[in-house]
Amino acid sequence: MNHISVKVDGTTYEDEVEPRLLLVHYLRDRLGLTGTPIGCDTGNCGACTVDVDGESVKSCSVLAVQTDGSTVTTIQGLASDGEQHPLQEAFHQQHALQCGYCTPGMIMAARDLLAENPDPSPDDVRQALEGNLCRCTGYQNIVRAVLAAAGELRRRKAPPAPEDGASRDVAPAGTAATAAQSDTRGKKASV
Repeated sequence: MNHISVKVDGTTYEDEVEPRLLLVHYLRDRLGLTGTPIGCDTGNCGACTVDVDGESVKSCSVLAVQTDGSTVTTIQGLASDGEQHPLQEAFHQQHALQCGYCTPGMIMAARDLLAENPDPSPDDVRQALEGNLCRCTGYQNIVRAVLAAAGELRRRKAPPAPEDGASRDVAPAGTAATAAQSDTRGKKASV
């Protein structure tokens, strides 16, 4: 048996674990965090993806003893103050799940992507999720959900707009700045 101290979803656990115990089994069987599913148990499907020290990992390919001293976040640790994480909400709103088995891993892998790239392209999302398999959907709504969550996260980080009556920096009419603005109005952004 090995002693480990690991912080999971904000709670620190001190435990004795067998050296061969996989992290996915530790989370589910010892801690009761069944939101992380066991998929293929071979590292192929990505359903068991969790965050370990800021990196998404497939928890069926990591030993629990390897997380000693680490911080682990599961799908169950994403909600904050009773509100779902923007990725969880976007997956719901964009109909990005059917049976839901792959969803925790998809969300955790997408969270890692958005931490590194807050404004991904559809191809960036596809590449980041290529290690996560879904047997029910065509992936299109999953990509849309990640892009919608990215937009929401950027919106939340944007500085608030000035209130009515507050001073604003506005270029005088007829300057190059206003001419450039008027040239871009009404044009569609290329996608």
